[in-house]
Amino acid sequence: MAAPSITQNPDIRFLGRVLGDVIRETSGEALFRRIEYIRSTSVDRARGILSGDSIASGLESLGLDDMLAFVRGFMLFSMLANLAEDRQGVAAEPEADLAHALARLEAKGLDRAAVMALLERALIVPVLTAHPTEVRRKSMIDHRNHIAELMALRDRGVAETASGDRVEDAIARQVALLWQTRALRRERLFVADEIDTVLAYLREVFLPALPALYARWDRALGARAPSFLRVGNWIGGDRDGNPYVNAETLRLVLARAAEAVLAYYLEGVHELGAELSISTELAAVTPELAALAEAAQDPGRARGDEPYRRALTGLYARLAATYQALTGQAPPRAARVSGEPYADPAAFRADLVTIAQSLRAGAGALATGGKLSRLIRAVDCFGFHLATLDLRQNADVHERVVGELLAHAGVTPDYATLDEAERIALLRRELASPRLLASPFARYSDETLSELAIVRAAAEAQARYGAGCIQIYNISKSESVSDLLEVHVLLKEAGLYRPGEGEAPPEARIMAVPLFETIADLQNAPDVMRAWFALPEIGALARARGHQEVMVGYSDSNKDGGYLTSVWSLHRAGQALAPVFEEAGVTMQLFHGRGGAVGRGGGSSFAAILAQPPGSVQGRIRITEQGEVIAAKYGTPESAATNLEAMASATLLASLEAPALSAADQARFGDAMARISEAAFASYRDLVYGTEGFRHFFRQITPLPEIAGLKIGSRPASRTKSDRIEDLRAIPWVFSWAQARIMLPGWYGVGDALAAFGDMALLREMVEAWPFLASTLANMEMVLAKSDLAIAEHYLPLVEDRAAAEAIFGRIKAGWSRAHDSLLAITRQTRLLEKHPSLDASIRLRLPYIEPLNLLQVELLKRHRAGEDDPRIREGIELSINAIATALRNSG
Repeated sequence: MAAPSITQNPDIRFLGRVLGDVIRETSGEALFRRIEYIRSTSVDRARGILSGDSIASGLESLGLDDMLAFVRGFMLFSMLANLAEDRQGVAAEPEADLAHALARLEAKGLDRAAVMALLERALIVPVLTAHPTEVRRKSMIDHRNHIAELMALRDRGVAETASGDRVEDAIARQVALLWQTRALRRERLFVADEIDTVLAYLREVFLPALPALYARWDRALGARAPSFLRVGNWIGGDRDGNPYVNAETLRLVLARAAEAVLAYYLEGVHELGAELSISTELAAVTPELAALAEAAQDPGRARGDEPYRRALTGLYARLAATYQALTGQAPPRAARVSGEPYADPAAFRADLVTIAQSLRAGAGALATGGKLSRLIRAVDCFGFHLATLDLRQNADVHERVVGELLAHAGVTPDYATLDEAERIALLRRELASPRLLASPFARYSDETLSELAIVRAAAEAQARYGAGCIQIYNISKSESVSDLLEVHVLLKEAGLYRPGEGEAPPEARIMAVPLFETIADLQNAPDVMRAWFALPEIGALARARGHQEVMVGYSDSNKDGGYLTSVWSLHRAGQALAPVFEEAGVTMQLFHGRGGAVGRGGGSSFAAILAQPPGSVQGRIRITEQGEVIAAKYGTPESAATNLEAMASATLLASLEAPALSAADQARFGDAMARISEAAFASYRDLVYGTEGFRHFFRQITPLPEIAGLKIGSRPASRTKSDRIEDLRAIPWVFSWAQARIMLPGWYGVGDALAAFGDMALLREMVEAWPFLASTLANMEMVLAKSDLAIAEHYLPLVEDRAAAEAIFGRIKAGWSRAHDSLLAITRQTRLLEKHPSLDASIRLRLPYIEPLNLLQVELLKRHRAGEDDPRIREGIELSINAIATALRNSG
């Protein structure tokens, strides 16, 4: 299978040829020729040489078995093309590294001292989540990563692997393994499976990548950088709508994480012991190092003159005891001597620093860098917990649980009937009292018992692994101050919130974080936070902590109000929150619930951070990473380093550079944007929520019912059993539209709004001068380029009400055309992505491989919905969903 000539990437051509050879050798010449015919005719159709009928005729000749093979072939080519592009940096941001950011800041008069001062108080965290849009099995991703490693050897001109295989033969072997590996999961994922997956990324990618990245940053800064970038995780702690996440999953993920990070440290200490063979006959050591060596009581006579090795023997023994204490298992390699467990990561770090200081006292080449420096950095970043685990639950659950606790304690019989002022007064009284509400003798609902078990397990975890293991409690559907106070009441039940005493403020060991999701919630966010900080005890608590986090949700705001209104409401919320935090004397930390698709906040993280409102970043930002984007951005240590560095450099620039716009332009552009957003909102709401039969149209023209059955996540597709769009999760909403190539959540309503606005000169001025609008339109342009309404039209026969289908689809087509035409006019282009040739080439490469998949998917959906029960039909649908998602990349 050769790559089409529209790409010049030699890796894609090479891997495509290898895949073709594998198909021919393992599945026969006849199958290869049938697949190659469909491929070549699809490429010719993309070039305009042939009509679409020729593709259809090739597909019709496939039996069900060959059809499954065809889908796998096209899926694997897309996967290999993604790999090749990632290696060549096609998706990388220009100048998105720390060195360029430092040079850019220095050119504007900001020296390294200003950068270091910001980094001292900075916090940047990618948070890995389990949202189910990663349709590939972990086995497929592992084979893909092995191919990436082998391609790196090939780049360096290495002819053989370490085991003696020819590199190109080893690549062919891995491609053959991909071809013969089942692509679909047979069983639905459980939370434990999702935990395994995220731990694999943390263990195999983040653990090696972060210390190496910091070593590069230290060189660029000319000093040791503070450990400002760390990693977070939601999996095992995010209970919102997922009944399978509970106290046991929380314990499981933290125990497994501790096991992984401690095993990494043990191996690191073991390697240092092999490396630091320094003899006191040839080099002096500090008294502190000598004491550490003596304390180890290593009986080995051969090490009598090797104090570093003896000291490391003691460190290993204490770390092995820590491993045993925290995991309940014997360490992977037994210790030579006995030792007491470390009380916390700081004690382990202190011993490592003692070794480093002794080496530094000798100066020379051993004074900096190396394994020891990277190990100290790892302890700074990962502690004994590996990744900070967030908790999340819906505010409605908290209301019910707190209401039940209050009723059983005799405080109030019906908390739900109280108005907001009454709730706040009551909850503040409870928080001021040391008395607990829960009684071991009362009978509570399963929901209440589960929520109490969660906060108690969180308290146990902090005592066991350190305070860094859980720091955030996200509250979905936050609408009021009482939503935040309710969480503090629950935390108080586990000793994680303690009332203030005398002049001392209260203490909260876990921060309650509101998640503002809908358009209305985002608009009300500044008022909620102002009222929150106005509570004397809360204001004192926040100032003592120094910062307060607010999470803003992209997914539900998009489903609620459409793409443009969503991103504008989020931008405006950040803008409006900044002065509220400034008045309170508290640093704002925004947590962006960005997703893989543009409809869920996806797109370039680098551009998105730079486009944040002035004063809203301040060196602190957290961003969710989910679904297929985790594999795309963090599939290997190299790609992880590239994407983490882009996030870090953008945060530096957004925090330290002067605003791109003057106050007058901000006001002028903001007024224009408010009018455009209002029009886009009206257009979107009229179609999605105001059109009779729209929800039935959506459910039938897209493979939503089939996606809901995919075994790609532990969380149900809908929050309730209703078929209302309001109750559907944002992920299947966006994912379904992408499969049918409509991608409506990423653009609908924008064209109507821009056309109605009319002032083209102002729009062009805005997009050229304002990073926010430039980023917004760039993301929409990518979605418009990936959508194809000519292909989407093939899905129309799936809709039972043909008249309604034609009418609704006609409105969608008109909306796409207006979005397309307006964008080209504003950006002064003759075609989409004209100014982004690399991305244009990437998308064009995939189009010939996606169209046949869509056509085949339609045919299979027709047969499936008509009642045909051949299991290969269902498998074909699921494979096509997998293949289309792989080709589109950020589709969910």
